[in-house]
Amino acid sequence: MAFAWTKDLETGNPQIDTEHQQLIEALNRLLSACASGKGREEVSNTMDFLVQYTHTHFSHEELLQIQSKYPDYVNHKRYHAEFEKVVDELSARLQKEGPSLQMVGEINLRMGDWLVNHIKKEDRKVAQNIQAQEK
Repeated sequence: MAFAWTKDLETGNPQIDTEHQQLIEALNRLLSACASGKGREEVSNTMDFLVQYTHTHFSHEELLQIQSKYPDYVNHKRYHAEFEKVVDELSARLQKEGPSLQMVGEINLRMGDWLVNHIKKEDRKVAQNIQAQEK
């Protein structure tokens, strides 16, 4: 199941929203490649991008939190670290087991759902804090 970028995922911060859109697009490419039985190499390349970009995005977002003195920075950083472990684990499993419909379901559940929920609940708070600091 592909994830759609919808208005309810917008935080109002252009940098965060652009990076979130790229994460959603990469996740959708990965799900599509797995579901259509693409070669292990294509799935691996897509997953490698997603792993790298997740780390990059979290670094950018955490820097924004530090700069805006986000009060829940420690917990937010912990959420990111926990998610990075999930992404790294799924990447390793994809390398070992290859793409499958079961893997599509697990990626959808463990990565996609987490990302969407995190954006709606946690990242909106970050963006609101940044906006408040800019006033």
